[in-house]
Amino acid sequence: MPRPVWSGAISFGLVTIPIKVLPATENHSISFHQFHLEDMGRVRTRKICELEDREVPTAEIGKGYEVNKDTIVAIADAELDDMPLPTAKAIEIVAFVPAESIDPVQISDGYYLQGDGQVSAKPYTLLRKALARNSKVAVAKFAWHGRERLGLLRVRDDVIVLHAMKWDDEVRSPETLTPKPVDITDEEIEKATLLIDSMTVDDITNQEWATDRYTAALDKVIHAKADGKKPPRAAEEEPAGKVVDLMAALEQSVQKAQESRGEGEHATVHEMKPKRSAKKAAAKKTTPKQAPVRKPTARKRGA
Repeated sequence: MPRPVWSGAISFGLVTIPIKVLPATENHSISFHQFHLEDMGRVRTRKICELEDREVPTAEIGKGYEVNKDTIVAIADAELDDMPLPTAKAIEIVAFVPAESIDPVQISDGYYLQGDGQVSAKPYTLLRKALARNSKVAVAKFAWHGRERLGLLRVRDDVIVLHAMKWDDEVRSPETLTPKPVDITDEEIEKATLLIDSMTVDDITNQEWATDRYTAALDKVIHAKADGKKPPRAAEEEPAGKVVDLMAALEQSVQKAQESRGEGEHATVHEMKPKRSAKKAAAKKTTPKQAPVRKPTARKRGA
């Protein structure tokens, strides 16, 4: 596990639970540096003081708010830490709500909350079990990185997870994006529902498609160029036929999804022919045809 990014306490009524906050996710993206194309010299960002025209070390850099063109108010880190804000030192639970009442567009990064010390064991376990039994999530407020935030607490594998959330006024309204009214038939809706059913899995864990193909492809390009080879190129694919009719597109999509799972009329079927002894073959006796036996297909994990 990575190092804690914050430490404080969960405030649950009059109950205080000391905790440490650890990132629940990690970034596997490939990072690039900037280089001068002519000589491949590294290009770096330097912080220059506009008045003295010189590079300034980090120790000499502070925060400030520009009130107007001629006035800047300096704010020290200590002043931010000493603000009279209860959530500066604690994750304050303010309410409990049904999980389905939270709009997923509000949910942001996730963090694991770890009990800090033996004194936290009992209240931490109490809150975790109460959340699990109640099937609700906790809404909390906390202050990190210079601002107060809204948070969501839930249980995952016996650990309490904190999700940073957007405030209501930070979520844009999608009202203007709604398409104009169109006519949709019940048959089209039923076919779309069938497509959803044919693509449904229990969860996304260990699915073949649940991999970052872009990062893997980029890694191959980098290694090929490092070895003096030409980077691999995408295979040219023939463009799929353009389907104008919505029902035809839905039907083709359902058929394709069923075939990928070994279902549907185009699934592979093997006919098992009965064995004949040499004596019966010589006598040209025939045996009745057996019904085709469907060869069981391997069930995908999570399907």
